[in-house]
Amino acid sequence: MNQILICKNDRKNYIKYQILFFIFVLIICASIIFLFVNIYKEFASEEISKKLNSSYSITTLYSNNMSYTATEPTSDPFVIGIIKIDKISLNYSILSTSNNDLLDISVCRFAGPMPNEIGNLCIAGHNYVDYKLFSRLNELNINDSITIYDLSGNFKTYKVYDIYETAPDDISCTFQNTNGKRIVTLVTCNNVNGKRLVIHASEIV
Repeated sequence: MNQILICKNDRKNYIKYQILFFIFVLIICASIIFLFVNIYKEFASEEISKKLNSSYSITTLYSNNMSYTATEPTSDPFVIGIIKIDKISLNYSILSTSNNDLLDISVCRFAGPMPNEIGNLCIAGHNYVDYKLFSRLNELNINDSITIYDLSGNFKTYKVYDIYETAPDDISCTFQNTNGKRIVTLVTCNNVNGKRLVIHASEIV
């Protein structure tokens, strides 16, 4: 009788372990699929960014025949310039508007004028763990240089003069009263404390 009970218990344990093993395998498979999907999405976004940069010369060519102003955002081209920061090996096209889908592709203007015009050009970018987009902005220091190319192919260099963190809903960094100066503001998130990293740079004249 005891032997029969032991056999039944062993069978129950065997079935239980089989179920647990099956669940464990399912979790592992789901995790692997999720990882590969994310890697593919990031790779695809990076490829789009590279294509945008390579098409920049075409954009500048057509911009000579286009009429646009900062007060008429609907007439702005999709790509409005390029931002380069040699210190952190950053080189991305600046997209004219900002939304979740576009921020996955490149950095985006979310306030201010066209590149290298008077005012405060505010540029937002994601902070990814793989050092893409604005993930290395925290390495910048006061007096570091930022280069902005406009649609005419011309560029201006800006020097960092202020670095700070602020609350996610603080939009004071988008100020436009620059006393006739050209200013660039870079904004990204701090993945650790949930705040926003803000970097202001003014044109070197």
